[in-house]
Amino acid sequence: MSEHEFVPPGVDPTQMSHARAYDYVLGGKDNYAVDREAAAQVIQLAPDLPVLGKAQRRFLLRVTQMCAKAGIDQFLDIGSGIPTAPNVHETVRAINPKAGVVYVDYDPLVTVHNGALLADGDRVISIQADVRDPQALMSHPELTELIDFDRPVLILFVGLFHLVADEHDPAGVIAQYRDRMAPGSHLMLSQFCTDGSDEAAKAKLEEISVNSPSPMCFRHKDEIARFFDGFELVEPGVVDVQDWWPDEPAPRTKLKVAAGVGKKL
Repeated sequence: MSEHEFVPPGVDPTQMSHARAYDYVLGGKDNYAVDREAAAQVIQLAPDLPVLGKAQRRFLLRVTQMCAKAGIDQFLDIGSGIPTAPNVHETVRAINPKAGVVYVDYDPLVTVHNGALLADGDRVISIQADVRDPQALMSHPELTELIDFDRPVLILFVGLFHLVADEHDPAGVIAQYRDRMAPGSHLMLSQFCTDGSDEAAKAKLEEISVNSPSPMCFRHKDEIARFFDGFELVEPGVVDVQDWWPDEPAPRTKLKVAAGVGKKL
């Protein structure tokens, strides 16, 4: 770590952070040497990892645009990561300037960065909370000022649930969010997928995350599809993230991320 790099209180710059490593993959600067080294090990085996990261970001932005155009005016981005332009609030507010956006992450560095970014924002906030405790998260006093679960909301779980181990019952966690969502709400989700992923690159990603706060957990597409129980899947369903409304034939990548969107009826 450079002696000039800022380290917020409570942040360990010697422990790899998924949010910071992903920031590096997307070309950001809010990361430390440990994050860059971890990402570089995976990129050595899967050089197209940045292509995959950008495809996931495109998925996020297009679905938020779709929902904003459909009249949804409140957005809950859980596992938001470090801000990457354009952000969710910039995207939806270009369509509806009065939309409310809540960013949630349990990484203190993310909260610090989001707090600085949103300091002058109106109806856009960032809170620190854990997706695995839905009741505490959804009852957070700052969140409840902006999000009314009796009206349609888009909940974003982008690049998040591969960090939630099976022992934490990810399907049960998602069901708790679903049960609070009003009809017409949407849920979008993406996570690393076993189907088609290069074994060596997958093993390296799992290896470097073993000692992180959230070890990596790849899943099969059929497991990921079950996360949408109680929702009507939006076409094209649970597919490789590059296949969500691509502008042109999407490049295949060594690692796979599956993505889907569900609507609560």
